[in-house]
Amino acid sequence: MDINIDLVAPEKPRYESAEFLASAAKFHQCPADLGWEVAFAGRSNAGKSSAINSLTKNKKLARTSKTPGRTQLLNFFSLSEQQRLVDLPGYGFAKVPVAMKKAWTAQLETYLQERASLKGLVLLMDIRHPLQPFDEQLINWALSADMPCHILLTKADKLKRGPQQSTKLQVEKALKPRGGKITVQTFSSLKHQGHETLIAKLDEWLTQDLA
Repeated sequence: MDINIDLVAPEKPRYESAEFLASAAKFHQCPADLGWEVAFAGRSNAGKSSAINSLTKNKKLARTSKTPGRTQLLNFFSLSEQQRLVDLPGYGFAKVPVAMKKAWTAQLETYLQERASLKGLVLLMDIRHPLQPFDEQLINWALSADMPCHILLTKADKLKRGPQQSTKLQVEKALKPRGGKITVQTFSSLKHQGHETLIAKLDEWLTQDLA
């Protein structure tokens, strides 16, 4: 049964109004599975928290750290009563016990597979090191689940404009044969580059008709 069936699609959210809602170490601790939700996923050094803070114009919203892998919880941020952003645990993190990695991975997989309100996945990759094995794993999951996936090639400010576009085209070319609902853009939290494209995609997912 679709628990979202009686909900009316909301208006486009104001990202600057984002507020911390809850953290969950276990899937059953997540907020009620209602409405519209977009998750941000990526390797521990891909800049997920920085991207969320840049998007919402709130440097303190999502926790950032110089030590990759500090985001060990599913962190939920409310945009409205029915709309949320989610900062997922970074994968590929180092210097933690294998058992802990497996536990975090299990919670992440459960969330991606069972969260009914999840409408799209934003997958962040360092533009200098795209399509790493863990990235491929998430892309394959999105394809198998028919889940829309929008790739942010982050830290674009580290490259000049030409190499930025070249990398973007290379990633698009590599993914094209797989089909699916995958889009790609360049992004820089530091330079606030790519916000309009990202917001357009988020607006699309967070306001889609569920009928």
